[in-house]
Amino acid sequence: MLDIVLVAGSSRPDSQSAKVAHFLRQRLIALGKTSTERSHVIDLGTGPLPLWPAEDQGAWADYSPRLQRADALVIIAPEWNGMAGPAIKNFFIYASKAELAHKPGLLVGVSSGIGGGSPIAELRSSSYKNCRINYLPEHLIIRSVTKVLNDEQPAGEDDSRIRARIDYTLDILAQYGEALKPVRANIDLSDPAFTNGM
Repeated sequence: MLDIVLVAGSSRPDSQSAKVAHFLRQRLIALGKTSTERSHVIDLGTGPLPLWPAEDQGAWADYSPRLQRADALVIIAPEWNGMAGPAIKNFFIYASKAELAHKPGLLVGVSSGIGGGSPIAELRSSSYKNCRINYLPEHLIIRSVTKVLNDEQPAGEDDSRIRARIDYTLDILAQYGEALKPVRANIDLSDPAFTNGM
């Protein structure tokens, strides 16, 4: 069993990103990849981080140890105006190699329409540098998010298709989670000369 943290990257409480995060967590549990005790959702809508830099780092004191214990992460990023939202970008300013280095990360784009790919491209290009998260080559895009993942049974063909893709991709995440454990154990992250990425 893996320790898995899912980050719902919307600044809105009761967001569709949080809905997706909780659905994915339940699927990970149902698939036997994690357990209720070993998986957590960090919802930036209900537990926001202060805009960096802030003297009081707020919820980060709770989030950091959870992330340090994690074997794998799921990053759920809503698309706003063709970009990743500010809450998830702010999260990555807080996150360092102490929390995320050499851990597999699954990116999940969320859109109320037919978009959702832009936050994935944006986060792949900039969010990994100093925290050194290892994004999977696979990702998920949950389009028309208000119409899918709402009930135990799929509402239609699109809902069925994304659920099958979710299970396939979560299995890959779990495989990477197990495979990278010994890699992390053998990497010296303490050298101050290489605190930041290039």
